[in-house]
Amino acid sequence: MHMAKKPNLLFDFGGVIINIDYQRTLDAMGRLHRHGSTIEFTQAAQAELFDLMETGRLTPAEFHQGLRTHYELEATDEELTAAWNAMLLDVPAERLALIAELRAQGYETALLSNTNQIHIEEINQRLHQQYGLQNGIADALDRVFYSQHVGLRKPGEEIFRHALAEMNWKAEETLFIEDSFQHIETARRLGLHTLFLAPPLTLTDALPDALRAFHSSAPSLSS
Repeated sequence: MHMAKKPNLLFDFGGVIINIDYQRTLDAMGRLHRHGSTIEFTQAAQAELFDLMETGRLTPAEFHQGLRTHYELEATDEELTAAWNAMLLDVPAERLALIAELRAQGYETALLSNTNQIHIEEINQRLHQQYGLQNGIADALDRVFYSQHVGLRKPGEEIFRHALAEMNWKAEETLFIEDSFQHIETARRLGLHTLFLAPPLTLTDALPDALRAFHSSAPSLSS
């Protein structure tokens, strides 16, 4: 199948645009426990406390208290915030440049991210300081969809349906770029084309080739 229309581009955030190291947060939380125990939070699975935080059902203060209660962490709010943010690494300039180039070429873009108020504020502050983006990552794309604001999370289907409806995009005309396979599976089930950024692939390495493949043979991206 050949498609003249440029595909819509739906990006994950962590591991796609921003580099992430979950172990840094696990280690930091472990240092706040008297016996070195840590939290139940990985790329593949997480405890309910984190689901509630990522869907806007907890304030940062309630999240901090939940960490203390559930994991017996002995720490101030500031220490917990620093440990929670430890996983956030850099946003390489070449990734933002690639997205800007694609937008200039007429590609429509959006972000679909499982994230929370603490991370949103930290990342956007960094992007403002480093790149002058007044509204953080929202300035680099046409639209952002955070689980924190939508009240839904990947890999659930509803957050995908919400983003597609809001953007007026068809699934079969959309390419979803993601580094978590459970989210890729949902996207494929809904008919989106997918680019799975399994390490060591990066956005700048893989997306140009994926777009060429999309235009020449779109179904191959979902195989």
